[in-house]
Amino acid sequence: MIGKKILVTGGSGFIGSHLCERLLNEGNEVICLDNYFTGSKQNIVHLLKHPYFEAIRHDITMPYFMEVDEIYNLACPASPIHYQFDAIQTVKTSVMGAINVLGLAKRVKAKVLQASTSEVYGDPVIHPQTEEYWGNVNPIGIRSCYDEGKRCAETLFMDYHRMNNVRIKIIRIFNTYGPRMHPCDGRVVSNLIIQALKGIDITIFGDGTQTRSFQYIDDLIEGIVKMMNTDDSIIGPINIGNPNEFTILELAKKIIDLTGSKSKIVFLPSPLDDPKQRKPNINLAKSTLNWEPKIQLNDGLIKTIEYFKTVI
Repeated sequence: MIGKKILVTGGSGFIGSHLCERLLNEGNEVICLDNYFTGSKQNIVHLLKHPYFEAIRHDITMPYFMEVDEIYNLACPASPIHYQFDAIQTVKTSVMGAINVLGLAKRVKAKVLQASTSEVYGDPVIHPQTEEYWGNVNPIGIRSCYDEGKRCAETLFMDYHRMNNVRIKIIRIFNTYGPRMHPCDGRVVSNLIIQALKGIDITIFGDGTQTRSFQYIDDLIEGIVKMMNTDDSIIGPINIGNPNEFTILELAKKIIDLTGSKSKIVFLPSPLDDPKQRKPNINLAKSTLNWEPKIQLNDGLIKTIEYFKTVI
């Protein structure tokens, strides 16, 4: 007996591939939609022989037609290197992609989840960040294509819900790491692990006192699925992240210790609009979804390091 027919946009990416795997394991039919700009067939190659998995090359800025029960909208480059490479395309992916998945959801009466981001909070002036906080975002900076694109996508989701009764869910994903991260995505965890394993200088932008909260991929996937499975009265947005906060310097030292690396830490100028603090308040996720992260940073880093040993 097959479960639901589910569309995952961005399904060959880091997060998307893990989500596709989880949904298949639960007995669903899964259609993975991706243009492979940042996603990789390597992430889903082990799924291609599954009888209820289908991979389709498609750019979500163009409409897509398929009868489905649920849609997870994950399509968008999420690391600064990739989303700044073609800023206009990044905005199109967030905005036109949202319009296209919402239009599809409206036509086929599907439930649709938007994978939004902690970047909607910008460089926050409150700490930790709650869902009620409207953010402190530079609308014309080099990160704006991603930050404002995701903010506009949330607006579109809410308006389609209010005007057309589309069944929506919005989650805000905080820093996530784990196996299948792109080794050249420029994100701090992958950067530092690759540098440590290669024995080259570990680069920290700024003085290393800026903080982040790091969530392991398995915890995120659990939160995403729990959110989709809530009843229609629960819309969000809901923060999905790990509230344990670390400085970037602490992270670098942990990675050096876990890899046994001889790398030295060097400091470089901080990039424009780089947030100084980022930490989720997850009280809403706890009370609404009965969800909180379970995997501690050390355990997650060990698994991620083992993965990167196989790809460099």
